[in-house]
This record gives sequence, C-alpha cells and structure tokens, in this order.
Amino acid sequence: MREIIFDTETTGFDPQTGDRLVEIGCIEMVNRVPTGATYHCYFNPQRSMPASAEAIHGLSERFLADKPLFVDKVEELLEFLGDSMLVAHNARFDFGFLNHELGRCGRTAISLDRMIDTMTLARTAHPGAKHTLDALCSRYGIDRSHRVKHGALLDAELLAQVYIELTGGRQIGLGLADLPATGPVVAVEAAALVATAPRIRREPRHFAVPPEELERHRAFIRTLTNPLWGVETPVAETA
Repeated sequence: MREIIFDTETTGFDPQTGDRLVEIGCIEMVNRVPTGATYHCYFNPQRSMPASAEAIHGLSERFLADKPLFVDKVEELLEFLGDSMLVAHNARFDFGFLNHELGRCGRTAISLDRMIDTMTLARTAHPGAKHTLDALCSRYGIDRSHRVKHGALLDAELLAQVYIELTGGRQIGLGLADLPATGPVVAVEAAALVATAPRIRREPRHFAVPPEELERHRAFIRTLTNPLWGVETPVAETA
C-alpha cells in the first residue's frame, strides 16, 4: 500500500482571503515503510510574506522571489502524488491550500476521501493529551532537536515517524507478514532454544524426616476412623 505523508508552508491561514502555498514536502511510504523517495519544492506566492508567517517557517519574500510558480510544478507534483492516500497533520488545512492552488491552475481538486488526518488519529489514541507534532514526537521519543523552524519536508519526515507509531508502531515492516503462520514459527523457534540451551545436572535433594515427626504422623493416623492408607503404612523418608 502506497501512501504519501506531506506537509505545507503558507503565507497565512486562509487561501480564500489571498494566502498562498509557498512550500510542500512529501515522503513516500509503502506498507508503512519510507522508501526514500521524496518530493520537495518552494513556490513564489506572487505576494508579500507576513512577518507572522515568516517567523514560523523562515521563508522570506526575498528568498521565494526566484522560486517557480505552483503552476510550473503542478505536473510533477501530481505525478509524485499519484492516486495514493495522502497523510497530513490537521489535514484539512493542507488539503485546503493544495486544492486551492490546483483550482487556480484549472486542475481537479483532490478528493477528501484520500485524506488521512494524523491529528484525528492522535485524538482517538490519546484523548485529552496535546496533539501537536512536537507533542507527539515527545510522546513517541522521536528526535526533533534539528527542528528550529517549521519546514515542509522536515515536518513530513517527522510526521512519517509519528504516523508509524499511531498505526501500530515500529514492528510494522519487519517482514513478519511474509511468514505463513506466526504460531508454528514461534513453536519452532522455542524448540530450537530448548534444544540449544545448556543442560545443567543437579544432584538429587534428600529430605530426611526426623523420627519424632514420623511418630507424630502415625499417632495422628491412629485417631482417624477407617483411614484409607492404614495405620502402619510406612512413610517415605526421602523424596
């Protein structure tokens, strides 16, 4: 199963009021395992960059001035996305900007049926906890020390690790699914461990019963009515 984990950076919060997409980063995963294939691009938004947005991602108007327009890269972006499911954190935000840019190019919007929102997954898995990307990285022990500012490709890489944890953890992709059956495999491995384990010979332990204890036992038996084992049945002194 192929999935694309992606993140975007923008000039603001609402494409309907003129905000634009300025960066996208995508990570390809197959069967929950990153393949190493990525797509990353900056875009010239053809508008100014608000200081509040620049403070978050560090992308200035000057830096983006010589970057391609979204329309110039839309073909290669769509080719990379293919028809795969698309995973994002607070995905409606990213889908909103991506589909707005596609609409400006006269392209068909990507169906929300292809959307997987890790924030929704996190709220289900950890109700009442913080669900930011930083908080989830802390929860799962994912190193984010190199994340000084937001960056689409870096955040997509972190999100890929978070997504793996949210959908079953790192055991996914170990290849166990290729085995015909788990039970027999475990049994064979256990048998192999037993067969190869070193055998330690221990001397038998003797438990001597003192004569006075034997006599007290016989005396107790004589107090019973019709004991099944008989009064004079000898008691073993060793075991």
